[in-house]
Amino acid sequence: WLLLLCIAVARGWGGLGVNYGTVADDLPTAARSVELLRAAGAGAVRIYDANADILRALAGTGVPVSVTVPNDAIPSLAAAASPAAVDEWVARNLAPHIPAARVLCLLVGNEVLSDRATAGTAWPSLVPAMANLRRALSARGLGRVKVGTTLAMDALGTSYPPSAGAFRDDIAGAVVRPLLEFLNATGSYYFVDAYPYFAWAANHRSISLDYALFQGEASTHYVDPGTGLTYTNLFDQMLDAVVAAMARLGYGNVKLAVSETGWPTAGDADELGANVHNAATYNRNLAARMAKNPGTPARPGAEIPVFLFSLYNENRKPGPGTERHWGLYYPNATWVYEVDLAGRRPAASYPPLAPTPPAPDQDGTPVWCVLAGGGGEAANETAVAAAVEYACRQRSGTCAAIEAGGECNQPDTLAAHASYAFNAYWQLFRKAGGTCYFNGLAEKTTIDPSKLLLPPFLVINRFEFF
Repeated sequence: WLLLLCIAVARGWGGLGVNYGTVADDLPTAARSVELLRAAGAGAVRIYDANADILRALAGTGVPVSVTVPNDAIPSLAAAASPAAVDEWVARNLAPHIPAARVLCLLVGNEVLSDRATAGTAWPSLVPAMANLRRALSARGLGRVKVGTTLAMDALGTSYPPSAGAFRDDIAGAVVRPLLEFLNATGSYYFVDAYPYFAWAANHRSISLDYALFQGEASTHYVDPGTGLTYTNLFDQMLDAVVAAMARLGYGNVKLAVSETGWPTAGDADELGANVHNAATYNRNLAARMAKNPGTPARPGAEIPVFLFSLYNENRKPGPGTERHWGLYYPNATWVYEVDLAGRRPAASYPPLAPTPPAPDQDGTPVWCVLAGGGGEAANETAVAAAVEYACRQRSGTCAAIEAGGECNQPDTLAAHASYAFNAYWQLFRKAGGTCYFNGLAEKTTIDPSKLLLPPFLVINRFEFF
């Protein structure tokens, strides 16, 4: 307990931690899940709430656990006039499980500063809520539980080259500086969600896939012109951008941890590189690398706790297909691919992986967003109609062509109009983060919809959207 690491491991434990998400309707029990964590050699676990069943399953195992405070609870926990509410949260959610469960870190919120809709509520409340929770923990004799929060890479306004790393102007002074002051004063960590997959996928023509997967040759390495440091992989490059950003605000010594990283095993038609081969390569190489405590070029030898995302594929997560395909295990408790999170297993001892699937030409292959399954009898007409209404009201004129008398009104069916509306919305907003999901009602296809006997307007409007 004297270590300042939020996921300092108990004797006999080592290796990467794992994020245990539960946005699914088909997962094994908490007790079985803990068995699977141990089978994978996980050094710790993070949960996304204070799930009592999971905390009870962890009791007596010695497995370090980080618990997350939901984002929507942050404003109430920050209110200076309600210390009783903060103590009640700790009393209800944590105190009953300690010390049986080894709770070493309380993470207040998840990627709070990525949600600009909460700029006026959760953002200014973040550090006050953290401070209040720390006081409540100390008052109950639980001061050894470190308090932190998780931030995505989009907290940085500049990340390339790494030495130029800087936080976004809208949060640097108002939120991040007091956050770093709190972390520095309490010996806690800056937790970052760092996904080389997304950085590579968005720049796959300029970033080597091998560089992203920890297996790049010297020709793929990158030398930072500001520091002269050589980077052999994209993961280190991303972490050192965060290090530089912290130093720019005067807190270059705050310790760094990785709250989420990983690689998806599947995705939609336009999600390049999301496959089992790449995911297994990334996570196996990461585990072997972190077992040696290499640090980063800017912080050689530094201990950096790392959590992989995630334990399971979670079938109810919204968004693109990759969101539901990060798991080490399928919900039936079988491996998606084998990995030793302790990083001790020789690469040659793993079963052979299937060959890497051929990569589609992401920039040249048209992709449509259509009603899933063609809108068969199983489709919920009320839900589809609501989704169409949502898509059409996001921008004036989006669905003018399918209105009465419009050039694409025929066939005048809900299924045909839904496919048009979903595609129109997605093509307009995809670059701004819009998704082809609509609560599971939509799907992407690279097959010309006319060949699927879908409405002809999708072909007529092809060049309008691509």
